[in-house]
Amino acid sequence: MKVTILQFPGTNCEYDTQNAFKSLGAETEILWHKSESVPSDTDLLVVAGGFSYGDYLRSGAIAKFSPVMKAVIKYAKDGGKVLGICNGFQVLTEAGLLPGALKRNESLHFISKHHHLKVVNNDNIFLKKLNKNDVINVPIAHHDGNYYIDENGLKELYANNQILLKYCDENGEDKNPNGSVDLIAGVCNKERTVFGLMPHPERAMETLLGSADGVKMLQGFLEA
Repeated sequence: MKVTILQFPGTNCEYDTQNAFKSLGAETEILWHKSESVPSDTDLLVVAGGFSYGDYLRSGAIAKFSPVMKAVIKYAKDGGKVLGICNGFQVLTEAGLLPGALKRNESLHFISKHHHLKVVNNDNIFLKKLNKNDVINVPIAHHDGNYYIDENGLKELYANNQILLKYCDENGEDKNPNGSVDLIAGVCNKERTVFGLMPHPERAMETLLGSADGVKMLQGFLEA
């Protein structure tokens, strides 16, 4: 499997992401933002975390105008698999590939810690190796992770089973770290080909480093 990972000025998780997928046996390539095409052998395109363009204006708002994004949008529209992690999630919402938007955390502070998540829907390649209602422990690190969508949009997400993950505590009870609507931590598009989440599964690959719960999350893509 070939995983292509986007790199913008300010991206800081591309090598963590590369290491995570390599550890699972995938071939990887890092793609600079000035590229005007996605490699033809790409099986999964990852928009990695960080602070693209310094998060000026809004997180992801400038990155969506990078030359590579036209190719990313075409790749997604043609049915290609795309995963946006943290800043990558922000970029995908700004580009219109995922519904909703990411706002400043309710506390107005940057949050960096492990946080539990509940699996809401696993009828997709991303979370198929996990069970519905599983509670996993994955790092979060963001200043603008407060997911927002209006009432009609939220109803549509529920109707189409597009909500993937919600924030919770170790017992699966509600625990919201950033103010996200309905505790939403990750969503997908209607076609279940584009996925976005604020937590960092690529940083949860080894128990020694706090959690290996990211392994099953990313493995789903390799077995698609």
